[in-house]
Amino acid sequence: MSEQRNVLGGPLMACSYAPLTGFFRTGCCETDASDRGLHVVCIKATAGFLDYSRRVGNDLSTPRPEYRFRGVQPGDRWCLCASRWLEAHEAGVAPPVVLEATNEAVLQLIPLELLRAHALA
Repeated sequence: MSEQRNVLGGPLMACSYAPLTGFFRTGCCETDASDRGLHVVCIKATAGFLDYSRRVGNDLSTPRPEYRFRGVQPGDRWCLCASRWLEAHEAGVAPPVVLEATNEAVLQLIPLELLRAHALA
C-alpha cells in the first residue's frame, strides 16, 4: 500500500490488530479502488451500534470460526464502511470515531466536522 493519510492530514495509524480489521486485514483502514464499501472509518464499537448493524443486515458481532473471525464486541475497534457509519449516524447510533486511524478517503462522503463531533474522547 502507498502511504495513506488520516482525516487530520497525518499518517494513517492502525485501527486494530485484535480483532484484525481493515479491508486488506492489515489492522489499518487502508483502501484502494477494489474496496467498493470504502472500509475507512475506524470506530470503537458500541452495543447500540452492533445491535443496529445486525438489524439492518450486517451482523458484525457473531463469531464466524470458518473465517477465523471472533466477532466484533463492544469496545473493539473496527474499520467500518463509510456509508454504514453515515446510516448509523442518521439512525442516532453512530459509534465513536478514532480520527487518527480514519482514512482521509472518507471525506468524499462525510464532512470532517461531523466526524470530529463523534471523535473518541
